[in-house]
Amino acid sequence: MAQSTFSWPQRTTGLFKRGATIYRRPVSPNLILSKSTGKRNLRSLYLHGVFRDRIEMLLSAQTFVGQVLVILVFVLSIGSLIIYFINSADPVGSCSSYEDKTIPIDLTFNAFFTFYFGLRFLAADDKIRFWLEMNSIVDIFTIPPTFISYYLKSNWLGLRFLRALRLLELPQILQILRATRTSNSVKISKLISIILSTWFTAAGFIHLVENSGDPWIKGRNSQTVTYFESIYLVMATTSTVGFGDVVAKTSLGRTFIMFFTLGSLVLFANYVPEMVELLVNKRKYTSSYEVLKGKKFIVVCGNITVDSVTAFLRNFLRRKSGEINTEIVFLGEVPPSLELETIFKCYMAYTTFISGSALKWEDLRRVAVESAEACLIIANPLCSDSHAEDTSNIMRVLSIKNYSPTTRVIIQILQSHNKVFLPKIPSWNWDTGDNIICFAELKLGFIAQGCLVPGLCTFLTCLFVEQNTKVCPKRPWQKIFLSSLKNKILTQRLSDDFAGMSFPEVSRFCFVKLHLMLIAIEHEFSLSSYCGLLLNPPAQVRLHKNTLGFFIAESAKDVKRAFFYCATCHSDVYSPELIGKCCCKSKNNRHFPGSRVMVKTTTAPKVFSEPELFDPFPSSHLKRISALSSTTRTFLYEDSTDSLDSTGMFHWCRATRLDKVILKRTDKAKHEFRNHIVVCIFGDAHSTLMGLRNFVMPLRASNYTRRELKDIVFVGSLDYLQREWRFLRNFPQIYILPGSALYAGDLYAVNIEECAMCAVLSSPSKSPCQTLVDTETIMATLNIGSLRISCSASTPSDPEGISQSFSGPGSSKYRRVPILTELKNPSNIHFIEQLGGMEGHFPGTSLHLSTSFSTGAVFSGSFLDSLLATAFYNYHVLELLQMLVTGGISSQMEYHLGKDKFQRLSSSFSTILSERKRCKLGLLSLHQSVLLNIEPKKIFGQVFCGLLDHFGILCLGLYRRIDDAEHKRGVC
Repeated sequence: MAQSTFSWPQRTTGLFKRGATIYRRPVSPNLILSKSTGKRNLRSLYLHGVFRDRIEMLLSAQTFVGQVLVILVFVLSIGSLIIYFINSADPVGSCSSYEDKTIPIDLTFNAFFTFYFGLRFLAADDKIRFWLEMNSIVDIFTIPPTFISYYLKSNWLGLRFLRALRLLELPQILQILRATRTSNSVKISKLISIILSTWFTAAGFIHLVENSGDPWIKGRNSQTVTYFESIYLVMATTSTVGFGDVVAKTSLGRTFIMFFTLGSLVLFANYVPEMVELLVNKRKYTSSYEVLKGKKFIVVCGNITVDSVTAFLRNFLRRKSGEINTEIVFLGEVPPSLELETIFKCYMAYTTFISGSALKWEDLRRVAVESAEACLIIANPLCSDSHAEDTSNIMRVLSIKNYSPTTRVIIQILQSHNKVFLPKIPSWNWDTGDNIICFAELKLGFIAQGCLVPGLCTFLTCLFVEQNTKVCPKRPWQKIFLSSLKNKILTQRLSDDFAGMSFPEVSRFCFVKLHLMLIAIEHEFSLSSYCGLLLNPPAQVRLHKNTLGFFIAESAKDVKRAFFYCATCHSDVYSPELIGKCCCKSKNNRHFPGSRVMVKTTTAPKVFSEPELFDPFPSSHLKRISALSSTTRTFLYEDSTDSLDSTGMFHWCRATRLDKVILKRTDKAKHEFRNHIVVCIFGDAHSTLMGLRNFVMPLRASNYTRRELKDIVFVGSLDYLQREWRFLRNFPQIYILPGSALYAGDLYAVNIEECAMCAVLSSPSKSPCQTLVDTETIMATLNIGSLRISCSASTPSDPEGISQSFSGPGSSKYRRVPILTELKNPSNIHFIEQLGGMEGHFPGTSLHLSTSFSTGAVFSGSFLDSLLATAFYNYHVLELLQMLVTGGISSQMEYHLGKDKFQRLSSSFSTILSERKRCKLGLLSLHQSVLLNIEPKKIFGQVFCGLLDHFGILCLGLYRRIDDAEHKRGVC
């Protein structure tokens, strides 16, 4: 059966359709009439909606006419309130005359208010709620009495005081007029409007009831009170201080005072202190810094918080009070908290706080950044979005450099890939001291060097940590370790008497004669004007005049000896403390003769504990550095076909696919790793990238030959590692095992018992509790520390038993997996101490005095905050540290590496090979390496001189056994 369909005919033709046939039928007149009526109703509704929209636009002050209307209503309301103040001088109810000009004026105002009331009523969506709005109530109680009073010729004040509630719209009016532009000014205007409207309204009610009396007794208890006296009573009540000279006598007035007192306690206890604080802080922190001639100052901006300011001041003001002549101007974007204000008051002799932003030139002018010694930008390493933190700081640098191109800028950066934007700023200049402190680069570089050389990250950290805690060590090794914490990296210009000598000669002389350890120099290359740092350069490098030397010493006073030394005046001085500025007039024309370098042993006082050990190797041994040393120092060039990157600084390979490096637990027999590095990481697909490239680059530095490279195995989430892989795919010998360090099966799958080092990196945790940010790291350390490995399975990198060994329940001996754990929160060290079963740790001490830190088992990047002050005082030290931990990359070279242009060896083969000759760090056994034939070697001085004389090797420290049951090794 066919289905019938119907449709309405078009217009009024009378046609309709049934199925496929069209019929004609007369249309009813009522139908035509109803349709035309519906159209008119729709048009009426449309016009009504358009009219309402126009009125809403008008009342919301979104148009110019609307803004004028809103401002006019406010001004007329204030005018009506002023008329009320004038009329309040008369009795509450009085007869009016035509001579009173205020009545027609007020009547005109209220006529306009009536028109405005009608507009608001038409625009209201909910007509019932409209009658309950505050402005509606004000109009209801103020407009009708005005017309009635004019008609009856009787002036009655009534509730006209409610016009004072219109003062609550003052903030909106000021914003329309653009009189308030800041958040503080908006807050102040809002608080003032609330307080004034409350006072005027309450005073009007008191004035009404006190002059009228209680209605139930026909006003017999009324009293004459002026409006000013009512305001006085309200203000006294607000302050909860009643003087008794003006009091309420009516029951209504007293009842109102009771409730008003309670309300004022709640209202004004919050608003008045806030308003006072805003007014005081506005005057206190919005002033300009006054630059005094001869007074140095720096500007610090960025992350200005209690923790960052405390860490910065602790390191910047490390010097003695008499040596600090630089004032610190903090430029903060928000007013300081009470705790931060307390810190500024404690250091008020050195600090000044000014509210503003480095992104605004007006604020930069207020702090006189163009006259500052430097502008330091602090980052927040614990922020949830490190990329946003870096970009905001980079924008601050751009703003500062555009305002004052010559201003020196030192910035903290969290992620290394954001560094490449800074050298692209046209006015960025490395030579004038502009510098970058990259947390990820330095932190992961420290850990990487700790994997290559056990204890090295502890050794380097000690050179930058200021220890002020008073500790009473009980064991000999603790005393030695505490003594080593006094050493720092310092720079000093060398005496011109050292010009023409080789670095090994000068380093040996400084150690024996001056009791200083010279580790590097700033050398100007003859073919160019570029000055670069050379760490333990070969004997072919000769020192020039005015050479800058890098020393490991306890104080700047000690390294002054290298500058004051005079071959003529100090050749027979054997006490380093007596070497000072001499009166030799011919010093500028003097050259350091070879015969004067000789260290006399006949009449010299003894420096070491044993008399015969003052000069364990005569100076004639200095000539033996030629043949054997050059062979030891350089690389074996049978590996010269290794692929390096375009700079020749790192080993390189073609981009490797991710699936080629993923390991499976079932393929353990295929990948028998030995002497490798296991890296345990924690992260997921949404975690912030930590920049594992900064960890791999020092391990793939070209100063190590291809055969010296250790395999790197990452254990972690595949979702996270595949996001990092695009930065790692050009480095060789990298593998990934999807899993977790919290499971022993995954650890055994990477043959962790044969590894050279296991590094546990902290996760990018977003935990609000600082104690819990290292939860996964600590649990992984517990899991790895519980593994027991037989001592018979000695790793190739542990020929002398460097790994910690202990006895098991039986007679068998076991050793622990060498581990290096990173802690974000240094105070969590007590968890590591307990997990490791380490006893005898220093009582009441911090991370840097713990046993785990001294043995090189724990690292924390919290000390990196001190590098900001170090970079300001001496940016050369920061550059040296960067070379030590990143594999020899200079700041200028990092800009080139940021282009990610990897290629094979270029035609300049000799240039790349020279890059491979740069110094590298290592751990040598005294009894199973080239050091075996060095005699005597009873004390450190003999080892230092012996290595330098025979092999040109610079011995920086010792990693020796400490007196504990597990035969751990500590740094000293």
